[in-house]
Amino acid sequence: MTEDVPAGPLAGVRVIELAGIGPGPFTAMMLADLGADVVRVDRVTDADPSAFGSPHPDLLNRGRRSIAVDLKSPGGRDVVLALVAGADALIEGFRPGVTERLGLGPADCHAVNPRLVYGRMTGWGQDGPAAPYAGHDIGYLALTGALHGIGRAGERPVPPMNLLGDFGGGGMVLALGLVSALYAVRGGAPGQVVDAAIVDGVSVLSTQIHALRRLGMWQDPRGVNLLDGGAPFYDTYECADGKHVAVGALEQRFYDELVRRTGFPLPGDEALDRTDPANWPALREAWARLFRTRTRDEWAKVLADSDACVAPVLDWTEAPAHPHLAARGTFVERDGATQPAPAPRFSGTPTSLRRPPPQPGEHTDELLAEAGFDAERIAALRTGGAIA
Repeated sequence: MTEDVPAGPLAGVRVIELAGIGPGPFTAMMLADLGADVVRVDRVTDADPSAFGSPHPDLLNRGRRSIAVDLKSPGGRDVVLALVAGADALIEGFRPGVTERLGLGPADCHAVNPRLVYGRMTGWGQDGPAAPYAGHDIGYLALTGALHGIGRAGERPVPPMNLLGDFGGGGMVLALGLVSALYAVRGGAPGQVVDAAIVDGVSVLSTQIHALRRLGMWQDPRGVNLLDGGAPFYDTYECADGKHVAVGALEQRFYDELVRRTGFPLPGDEALDRTDPANWPALREAWARLFRTRTRDEWAKVLADSDACVAPVLDWTEAPAHPHLAARGTFVERDGATQPAPAPRFSGTPTSLRRPPPQPGEHTDELLAEAGFDAERIAALRTGGAIA
């Protein structure tokens, strides 16, 4: 049963998630963190009753219950439609046309629930020449221009993990789309389909870069601009211990504070005019020499509690213990796992981690009983392989 914890702003919203990987589960996690009752529909082949009661290791699955269903069977299809009938939203991340062939497409679901918000998560979108084909984060970034802009000057583009595409342009945008459509339904609009394509989401995220290009304030070559590592006062530097600091002293007053705190420049170097890009290579070399004179943590101590805009580059293990993140509770410990806390924060309807990640199929009987299935029908579905 759900623990007695704050409900969150999406309390009372029921979401059905057809299990997938990456951005779809991230959307479902975000909605669950915000208080929605999210039901994850896993594959029957993934169910292992011996594991029930122990949290699944995939933290993206936190906050929901799981039912194991064979979507290709008539009985499994009926189970999902029964769940859909009592839901507010559905999330699926298959290639275009897959859920239609399963009898679980938008038309099938709206036939049993006209108010349903049907969320579709893909890389290419539901239409367009590339829509039928496979893809991954790096390809979506490549097509939008975003990948072109990430990397050092004169070097090849660098994939920014899959945070920008899958989770920023994909999962987060779908979460916004679903909440927006749910708001419309609450206002009297009918249910609808939300087509979230990573290529669309990443393109929206890059709007400022397009604006700067139009203003003549951004050059197309990578690594030569103010915010892409081109400027020596917006870059990372290696320290004496091989670790790094991140410098973001963009404004002059912050740069002046950085200079004052560090004692820049070292003897023999010059404090050249930073507003002239022609000076940037020499300035970068001078700053690099200075930062190599102390360890990362020594610099962090020197520059703490100031407007110098310098932060130590922490690894995944170090980050949760940083005093600021620890004070805010940015990371939390739950069920033996340190993990990011829900975000953002709400003053009146606080979020929380209500459930650990479920094992596939762990709540099958519970959820079917809630949907009105009696014990005999549940047993028949299990015998027929429609559920596990």
